[in-house]
Amino acid sequence: MTDYIYGINPVKEGLRGRRQALELFIDEKGGGPRIDELLVLARKRGVPVRQRKRQELDRLAGQPHHQGAVLSMEPFPYTAIEDLLSTWQASGKDGFFLLLDGITDPHNLGAILRNADAAGCQGVVITKDRSCGITNVVDRASAGAVEHLAVCQVTNLARTIELLQKSGFWIYGLAAGEAAQPLFVTSLSGNLALVVGSEGEGLRHRTRELCDGLLEIPMIGGVASLNAASASAVALFEVVRQRLASQA
Repeated sequence: MTDYIYGINPVKEGLRGRRQALELFIDEKGGGPRIDELLVLARKRGVPVRQRKRQELDRLAGQPHHQGAVLSMEPFPYTAIEDLLSTWQASGKDGFFLLLDGITDPHNLGAILRNADAAGCQGVVITKDRSCGITNVVDRASAGAVEHLAVCQVTNLARTIELLQKSGFWIYGLAAGEAAQPLFVTSLSGNLALVVGSEGEGLRHRTRELCDGLLEIPMIGGVASLNAASASAVALFEVVRQRLASQA
């Protein structure tokens, strides 16, 4: 099975990423510096380049908003949770993972993955059921960040949380309510995994029970909550802020 990713930035990151790029398709009437950059990257990796009519690119991408560039690739390589833990242990660094409990919208998932990569997360865990997998829409929404990020797809999130806890991780779920403590006064040092719930229902009951603590983002304005992508960005970069402050 072949994946097709599209758009200048996702294709660029695909050509720079870890999975095998197969062919680069460009608009036969296109060109310019951004396309030229893709051609240089393709040559460096030995990826064949094919010129195609725009209608053919529309068909490969599944829609017309591809900016004249489509890249065929091997299927997305999910990382086993055991491999993710082994890589973290070998790094000698504090662990920093993001767990997603039922994100179903591909645009939200892509935005969250972009946030995770920018914040230096060592890996993201998604579920096989009640969740969106990695698709070309997710890749584009992440601006290609997913090509550089270890993503695990697990059958049982509860067992994964328990495995991380046994490995020395503190698990904090993003939630609102009486049991949640404010994000900005909580120490987020050491081995840490944040859990973000689904767009509509938030964290499932079992997930909330397993978390070592629940965190809420203080809301001062008129809205009661942020969407999953925005909430993940706030929480992820609070971890970054605290870790940089501890190094100063």
